[in-house]
Amino acid sequence: MISISSNLNLMIKAAEKASKSVIRDFGELEKLQVTKKGPRDFVTKTDKHAEKILIEELSKTKKNYSFLSEEIGKIENRDKENTWIIDPIDGTTNFLHGIPHFAICIALLFKKEIISGLIYDPIKDEMFYAEKDKGAYLNNKRLRVSEKNSIEECLFSSNHEGVKFSNLNMRYSGCSALDLAYVASGRLDGFFHNKINIWDVAAGVLLVQEAGGIVNDLNKFDQNNISIKASSSAINAKMLQNLENF
Repeated sequence: MISISSNLNLMIKAAEKASKSVIRDFGELEKLQVTKKGPRDFVTKTDKHAEKILIEELSKTKKNYSFLSEEIGKIENRDKENTWIIDPIDGTTNFLHGIPHFAICIALLFKKEIISGLIYDPIKDEMFYAEKDKGAYLNNKRLRVSEKNSIEECLFSSNHEGVKFSNLNMRYSGCSALDLAYVASGRLDGFFHNKINIWDVAAGVLLVQEAGGIVNDLNKFDQNNISIKASSSAINAKMLQNLENF
């Protein structure tokens, strides 16, 4: 059995609790697709409800930690050195269209360093998590990045701009958090994206690093305008060479 910190244990329980309402609402979306109003307002409510659950659960034993969330913004509590970074549903457009590829994301920032990260895919029941210097895991199985070193054999992901820019073997999944989790688990070899938010990538950055991958320094960017390049260590130099002008 893997030894995890009380913080990570709290993150896992919070994600599992929030996932129950997310899964229930995702099931309801099929009925909403045919209505005139459409599901967008419904998804916004799902997002906010999941966020509320996450904040409540994470605050139960860490009452003074601060928060940074996609929906509610920044909540500064007494402890400003520890900040929960949360994205209740990363991949809301997929969710909105009934595509089962989205995730609940939680990261813990201590000072300026991510020390815990979790990405939970509730539909596939895949819980990706990592703690600094303790490795990265998927449902208790240790993760390692891909060892492929021929760029022609590699598979990368980005947003639509990245896919258009690059002549690499590309995918555009619509969920950056899971893209990074897939890099950490060796399913993908690299991920790159410009103008992305910290809550989309905070947990995934730690996962990739703890699985033996390489991520560029994000501290030099504004938290709402991050340019990220993450990959296995085996292919990093070749990927960066291909992305010189991106």
